[in-house]
Amino acid sequence: MKSDDWYSRQSNPEDFSSAIHQRTEELYRVPDCEPDEDGIIECPVMILRDIVVFPRMISPVFIPPGANLLAIQEAQFNFQTVIGLVQRDPEVDEPTAQDFLPIGTELAVGRLLSMPEGNNSALVQGRRRVEVVEFVQEEPFFRVRARVIEEPADVDRTIDALMRTARDLFERCVQLDRSLPDEAHLYSMNLSEPGWLADMIATAISLPFKERQALLLLPDPIERLKRVNWLLAQELDVLQLEDEIQTRVQSEVDRSQREYYLREQMKAIQTELGEGDIWLREINELRGRVEQADLPDEARAAAVRELERLTQMPAMAPEVGIIRNYLDWILDLPWRTATEDNLDVRHAAKVLEDNHYGLGRAKDRIIEYIAVRSLKPKRLRQPILCFVGPPGTGKTSLGRSIAESLGRKFVRLSLGGVRDEAEIRGHRRTYIGALPGRILQTIKRAGSINPLFMLDEIDKLGADFRGDPAAALLEVLDPEQNNAFSDHFLELSFDLSQVMFITTANSMASIPPALLDRMEVIEFPGYIEEEKLEISRRFLIPRQLEESGLEDLEIKFLDEAVKRIVREYTYEAGVRNLEREIGRMCRKVARLKSEKRPYPTRLGAAQVEKFLGPPQFFQTEAERQDEVGVATAMAWTENGGEIMPVEVLILEGKGNLQITGQVGEVMQESAQAALSYLKSRARELKIDSEVFEGLDIHIHIPEGAIPKDGPSAGITLATALISAFTERPVFKEVGMTGEITLRGRVLPVGGVREKVLAAHRAGLKTVILPERNMKDLVDVPKRVRDELKLVPVSHMDQVLAVAIAPEASRPPRVSKSKPKEKVKAGEDSSAGAPPAAAE
Repeated sequence: MKSDDWYSRQSNPEDFSSAIHQRTEELYRVPDCEPDEDGIIECPVMILRDIVVFPRMISPVFIPPGANLLAIQEAQFNFQTVIGLVQRDPEVDEPTAQDFLPIGTELAVGRLLSMPEGNNSALVQGRRRVEVVEFVQEEPFFRVRARVIEEPADVDRTIDALMRTARDLFERCVQLDRSLPDEAHLYSMNLSEPGWLADMIATAISLPFKERQALLLLPDPIERLKRVNWLLAQELDVLQLEDEIQTRVQSEVDRSQREYYLREQMKAIQTELGEGDIWLREINELRGRVEQADLPDEARAAAVRELERLTQMPAMAPEVGIIRNYLDWILDLPWRTATEDNLDVRHAAKVLEDNHYGLGRAKDRIIEYIAVRSLKPKRLRQPILCFVGPPGTGKTSLGRSIAESLGRKFVRLSLGGVRDEAEIRGHRRTYIGALPGRILQTIKRAGSINPLFMLDEIDKLGADFRGDPAAALLEVLDPEQNNAFSDHFLELSFDLSQVMFITTANSMASIPPALLDRMEVIEFPGYIEEEKLEISRRFLIPRQLEESGLEDLEIKFLDEAVKRIVREYTYEAGVRNLEREIGRMCRKVARLKSEKRPYPTRLGAAQVEKFLGPPQFFQTEAERQDEVGVATAMAWTENGGEIMPVEVLILEGKGNLQITGQVGEVMQESAQAALSYLKSRARELKIDSEVFEGLDIHIHIPEGAIPKDGPSAGITLATALISAFTERPVFKEVGMTGEITLRGRVLPVGGVREKVLAAHRAGLKTVILPERNMKDLVDVPKRVRDELKLVPVSHMDQVLAVAIAPEASRPPRVSKSKPKEKVKAGEDSSAGAPPAAAE
């Protein structure tokens, strides 16, 4: 029947519907369309938008009103098949002939089932692959002429191997994919044609729409089967991975269910035994601790709030551990637990004196603090001291003694190398493994709210991308803020105002000014030789004898032995190396005793070199005779005072000044100032001003490997220069220190105590000091002051009167380059001749 004849029958709906029902009852008996003599068939087109129906496969289809419904109705009326053409792009709403794949499927359509909104659905059965030859109709639906594609049915060994591989892979996919029924594999076992097997597997497994289109376009069954095998292998990999994940998840679920079941059994058993639930018992224990703890109101409210959250959580919840840790920290901190201070001033003075020798300023400050507290016990402000001095001078050990004298707990925190601000303030609880900062950790370890807290090496704090720990310490060490210190972990105010903080540093240069302003600095200048000798007698020698097992023997260190160790085997401001060397000598004696060999009981200077080997350091000695151009300066170092000779040599040249000995910029400027002063006084010193243009001046400071800087050698440089130009020797027993100005004034300098002691140790008899430095002699031992002649000066003329030999009768130094022909007639030509020494 032609399309126009069928279409006109719709004018009588009753006859049309009756005819349709009659035809659909015979759906599966609908024969394939008979091809003509050229193998061409002509059928209506059923448009497949997003599905692909392979030959011999059955699939449900959705049929909205329109071209597809009209095409199916005509085919069913004529009791014939349709050709299903797949759209290349399913998003195209009104496809043309160019929008379809060139290969389609001949389909038999089952009975139409009505659905809401006028839609229909039906089952379709694929029959054969067809290749579109031409479109013969486009309205009201497509009609095409297509050639049937015949597939070979012969099976050789290669095809048989491909089919077996496909069946094996498909069987494993059916076993892993729960959406595939087991009958699918049995059905595949009964298929003997390779193309049929490939189409069946492609229909069964989940393939992307593009892959289904590609398989439909493969007319060769062998190529199609190879492609299906590759797709099956990929699908099998995905299914195996899904199975592993599902197995792992299922095992976790089973284990959780098993644990839950066992816990429920444990609860039942504990209830029968009268023990109760462990989780509830822990909650009750925590509640009792919170009720009994002496907490501030803010901390108690936070603890109760977190405890209520804990009671509402299951025992295995991940946040339980975080809340338990938070509650433990709140309950373990000493919010109000304090030790009672011992405010006996005499007791404190005795403890400090017994444990330490010297350090008068630090001891006096502690005694003053205790005296004020004894008069006003409720005074809350605590001193924040900063002990600054070289290593080994007793800063940390003095802190222990202060804690002992006050009866407080002593805790120590080393800040050397700390670069993370969280080390001070802590981490927030949102981080895994979060803890409070080291301040609160140390307070918890102390067990009291008023310990003596020593912050060691505060000058060695670092700063990087994690923050500035020194800035975090501002709140800790500020008396106006530390009564409400907030840690990031607790987020509660903790009172640090009752803590006595003592910090230590080797240098104030690297401490931030804002932090340094909050501390009271007490300098530890280092021990002089006399103090080291007394410290050795009182503390070092008895301790090393005890550690070496020699305390029961009558071993005695003579003073000359200790002095030799200090001068020739150690070079330090403290006493650490001194104690090590004394310990070495004690161990040598212990070895001799253990080997039952003779050992000395009186250790003198001779035994020092025998036990410790050759000397390691050599002190600079005073000059043995008066020298021209050589003056003795006194220098301060971190390891004590030293004497420092200054040498000046005058050479023929062009008026250049050279300074050697690794001197800094300040000392070079002092040399320039001294030379300028010399030039300004050339007439009074009988030096021709033109002589400077023909001479080079070389100033050298011995021990050139040691850096030197500072203005305190100014008057020494000037004295050596004047001595070299006037040829007047400098007295060998005179040492000096002081800064010089261009007008010859002498300015004060630092380190007077160490410099004077170094001069005394080197055998000098006279020491020239700036007049304004005489007040610093109060720290110098009386014996040294009595044995030295201390000369205060305020001008360079006073220095020259003491340091340089009286002026001898000599002609003045004049320039050698002055031409003779310029001497006028009648003048004494010999007056301008240079002296023999200048030659």
